[in-house]
Amino acid sequence: MTAYRYKARDTNGILMTGVMESSGREAAALQLDQLGYLPIRIDEAKGWDWRASMKAFETFTTRISAEDLIILTRQMATLITAGLSFVSVFDALVEQTANPKLKGILIQVRQDVEGGMPFSDALAKHPAVFDHLYVSMIRAGEAAGVLDEMLDRLAFLAERDADTRARITSATRYPVIVVVALVVAFSMLVTLVIPQFAKLYANFHAALPLPTRLMIGLNTMIQSYGVLILAVLVAAAFGLRAYLKTPAGRALWDGLKLRLPVFGPLFLKSALSRFARVFGTLNRCGLPALQALEIVAKTAGNVVVSRAIETIQEGARQGRGLVQPMKASRLFPAGVIQMVAIGEETGQLEPMLMKVSEYYDREVDYAIKNLATAIEPMLLVVIGGAVLFLALAIFLPWWNLIHVFKGG
Repeated sequence: MTAYRYKARDTNGILMTGVMESSGREAAALQLDQLGYLPIRIDEAKGWDWRASMKAFETFTTRISAEDLIILTRQMATLITAGLSFVSVFDALVEQTANPKLKGILIQVRQDVEGGMPFSDALAKHPAVFDHLYVSMIRAGEAAGVLDEMLDRLAFLAERDADTRARITSATRYPVIVVVALVVAFSMLVTLVIPQFAKLYANFHAALPLPTRLMIGLNTMIQSYGVLILAVLVAAAFGLRAYLKTPAGRALWDGLKLRLPVFGPLFLKSALSRFARVFGTLNRCGLPALQALEIVAKTAGNVVVSRAIETIQEGARQGRGLVQPMKASRLFPAGVIQMVAIGEETGQLEPMLMKVSEYYDREVDYAIKNLATAIEPMLLVVIGGAVLFLALAIFLPWWNLIHVFKGG
């Protein structure tokens, strides 16, 4: 097989360039024709092409953001609703997508679908971009003939998650800045100010108070073992990160997140809202409850919540319905359980789940709005304690020196 560099135009006249392997120029032209491209130039790839290398590097280093995926999903939903053919939809998406990595993935998906592969299976070949929830909902939309609605729901879920993350980041920006400034000030005092004070105190042979001795000891330890301490911290960070990727570590971390003083209830409400909305959407599309619960469990985003959903799934498989397993999990509030029970009894489970999701969306909105107010008392305690410690470490020795001068 020989590498050939080609230039071709697609059905919309867009110029496409790339490199492909083939047994000859004629075979390469035939391959391009089968992909729907009109070959313009095909040359044997010889030597190093710096333009191609730079383009490949740019594609490799480019990140596909949540916003890119939201825009793509919205565009797909709009184009499919407009009645365009699948090929026309992807031709338009490839043309409009500016992200080179995402453009390459779209071209591969189009080629797979044109080759007879189901749309959901073509997306599943790119799990780093299209997660399990995305692929599962697309598969359900294909089966039920409501692909445009599923894409619209997926875009809504992604927008909701992105908006929640952005608002949490905005609400915690001030506390983070304050804590960082406090750490920088503490570091400067330990490394620059305290050593000078220590030399001054040593000349008078005055007894130093405990806070000052602690800061001097910390400075001595950093100067003597700074590199070793940094290496240990880096190793510990990598070790912790590796442990959190294990099932036991992930379960421990997700459990701790739900028990955090301020953020725990927020994480739980977000997870319950996502559970209700995704489960309701899949139920509306006619997916069996067991299969829908399996998908929801894998996409909950929290191991503790996933296990609770798996317990519900097992209870439903045993014929106990949804309500009893939800009570046994002790994760779902009584109001949610009652609404699910009414939905099961009346056959209106999907509308009730959507109401649950809307309720928790409002709760999350309220919690985020008051996040800064909730963090403020803890922040004041931390800042007050740190400032008091630094003040004692710096000013108590001056008080001792005054007594030394008086005694002298």
